[in-house]
Amino acid sequence: MRTDVRFPTNGLQLAGHFYLPEDSDGPLAALVIGHQTTGVKEQSPAVYATRLVKEGFAVLTFDAAFQGESEGTPHGLEDPFQRAEDFRAAVSYLTTRPEVDSDRIGVMGVCGSGAYVSYAAQTDHRMKAVAGVSGTDVPSFFRGADPEGWQQMVANSGNLRSAEAAGEPAATFAVLPEKADADTPAPTAEFIDYYKTPRGRHPRSTGDVAVRSADLLDQFDSFADVAKIAPRPLLMIAGTEAVTRGFSEKAVADSPGNAELFLVDGATHVDLYDRDQYVTPAVAKLVEFFGKHLA
Repeated sequence: MRTDVRFPTNGLQLAGHFYLPEDSDGPLAALVIGHQTTGVKEQSPAVYATRLVKEGFAVLTFDAAFQGESEGTPHGLEDPFQRAEDFRAAVSYLTTRPEVDSDRIGVMGVCGSGAYVSYAAQTDHRMKAVAGVSGTDVPSFFRGADPEGWQQMVANSGNLRSAEAAGEPAATFAVLPEKADADTPAPTAEFIDYYKTPRGRHPRSTGDVAVRSADLLDQFDSFADVAKIAPRPLLMIAGTEAVTRGFSEKAVADSPGNAELFLVDGATHVDLYDRDQYVTPAVAKLVEFFGKHLA
C-alpha cells in the first residue's frame, strides 16, 4: 500500500512515498528512510521500505530537496544542512498522519543519508531510534579522494554563486564516469555498476552535482556531535569489505554506549544498496532494532 505524498521543508515541497502494511491496525510505529548521495527514493529506500512495511512498520521515503521529484534549484545541489532539515520535515509530516504513533518514529538513511540522519537526530528528540546503512560522511569521502581538487572546488564556489546571480546556469559535475575500465578503482567501479546499469539506474538519479555544493559540504561534519543522540539508540550497519566502513566504526566509537555496529560479512558499500544476500541480514537487524526501541 504505497501512496504519493508531498510535504514542506524550508519553503520547498518534498516528494515522498508513504507505505502502509496491509490490514494495518494503527497507530503504527513508523520509519523515515533517506536515499543515498545522488540517489532517489525509488532506489535503495524502496528496497528497504518494501521489506520493512511487511514487518508492520509504516514507512516514509522521500527525495531530498534539490533532487529527484522534489523542489529546489539548482537541481543537484548537495546541501548537507538542508538534507538534515529534510529528515526533520519528514518526521513532522509523519506526526500529522493518523496511521502513525508520533511517539514511535525511527529514522534511517543509506550512504550519505546514513550520516545526514545522524546529524539531524542529534537535536531532534522526536527521532526515537536512528540507523545508518553504509553511512558516509560525504565531505570526508570527497575530500579524501582528491584533497587538492576538493579545495579548489571550495575556493571556486563563491565565484560560481556570483555567476548564478548574474543569470548563468549552475555548474555541475558528474560524480561518476559512464563506464569502468581496467584502470578504474574498485570502489568507483562498484558505484558505476549500480548507477550506470539496469541494476540501479533511474532517470531522476542523474549523478550530476552542483559544483558549489563544495562550500556547503566543507563546513559540515556529520558525526562530530554524534554523542548527542544518546541515550537514544544508534545502529550503524556496514559491510566488512566497504570502503566506507570506517565512518560507521568511528560513529559508534564516539558514542557513549548507546550505539551498536553491525557488520554484514562480505558486503561492500554498494552491496547493501540492493543485493539480496546482504540486504536480508541488514533488514533482519533493522527489524530487531526498531522493533525493540519503538515498541
